[in-house]
Amino acid sequence: MNKNQFCVILCHPDESQNIGSVCRAMANNDIQELRIIGNKADYNEEKIRILSIHAFHLWKNAKFYDTLQQAISDCSMVVGTTRRRGKKRKEFLVFPEEFAKIIGNFPASEDSKIAVVFGNERTGLTDEELELCTIGVNIPSSQDFGSLNLSHAVQIICYTIFRQISLQEENKFSTGYSPINIERLDKTVSIISDNLKQIGFFSLAGQKDMENFWRTILSRAMISEGEAQYIEKMFIKARGLANKNKN
Repeated sequence: MNKNQFCVILCHPDESQNIGSVCRAMANNDIQELRIIGNKADYNEEKIRILSIHAFHLWKNAKFYDTLQQAISDCSMVVGTTRRRGKKRKEFLVFPEEFAKIIGNFPASEDSKIAVVFGNERTGLTDEELELCTIGVNIPSSQDFGSLNLSHAVQIICYTIFRQISLQEENKFSTGYSPINIERLDKTVSIISDNLKQIGFFSLAGQKDMENFWRTILSRAMISEGEAQYIEKMFIKARGLANKNKN
């Protein structure tokens, strides 16, 4: 794992000043790639410049996307930040300290991107946006005043990353392989789902929940291309055997 593997994604931010503060928080912790879901023309560059100070280059180099799905397609891990827990808010939510341990085992390959996704200042991540994430991180705060400023949340998570990278560099630890990205992972999930469907595993419902289950589990496992192909072959062979036995 290294700093160049990380990117921060802001989903439809409202305030230009908040974007400037986010740039500064990222630069404080050596995170250099900013992606934004939204239209660049909707934001005030001068307000961003004032709050970002010497991190204005992060805004100038930011990439813009129409959807979160597009923004994460090249990423191997997608981390959604949320302060709310609930049935639809990811079963697998970790605290920042636990998140640090997870990324500590992530291979140090710049081809394997890790996206950290932050929602709109007022509403946070929607259920649909969080569903696209493979891990949920919850920053605990006061029950009386739980809402964090966007840049404060970014600062906490980016510091967690910065500190973990520092510890890892001290230990010179590397796992030496590249996990597949989300676009490739979705292909594996589709093959699993299609083969299960063909052998009658699903009744009237349940296919979408099963796909989300496999997507979350396999992303956390950080599988390689070879492992993805092996898993696909297992389900294709299982379908063939099931059809043969049926006949």
